[in-house]
Amino acid sequence: MTYEIIRLTDVPTMKITMSQWFHEKWGIPLEAYEESMDSCLLGKGAVPEWYVAVENGHIIGGAGVIENDFHDRCDLTPNVCALYVEENYRGRGIAGAILEYICRDMSRRQIDTLYLVTDHTSFYERYGWKYFTDVVCEGEIRPSRMYIHKLLRKK
Repeated sequence: MTYEIIRLTDVPTMKITMSQWFHEKWGIPLEAYEESMDSCLLGKGAVPEWYVAVENGHIIGGAGVIENDFHDRCDLTPNVCALYVEENYRGRGIAGAILEYICRDMSRRQIDTLYLVTDHTSFYERYGWKYFTDVVCEGEIRPSRMYIHKLLRKK
């Protein structure tokens, strides 16, 4: 399997395709992805940023980095969000490769800590993430798990 991980700022022509793909996977309004991706392309900071894994011109996985992933702890920022790998590509290390790529990219951009919200246990630990605290997401009553990943800064 040959795929490449693409950063939106490197291939801005993928914005429409990427925003539609994330919208279809997560059901978040298309406009929210478009707005975040437009902000990304303005290049005013390291965040937001969007990434996809592409094989033969098709998106097979992706994730983003945004300020807050719809939770009550606005001090825990930035957040990796919307990590998704197409079902028929799961179990091949693509999610881990996307996470690793994001961590390297954010480190180069002077970000030293990333957070993410999930209900999964044990998945993110294998990629160096550690449980940090519980947070409550918008529209939820039950808390979700917040993970933290400290990055080594790259020059």
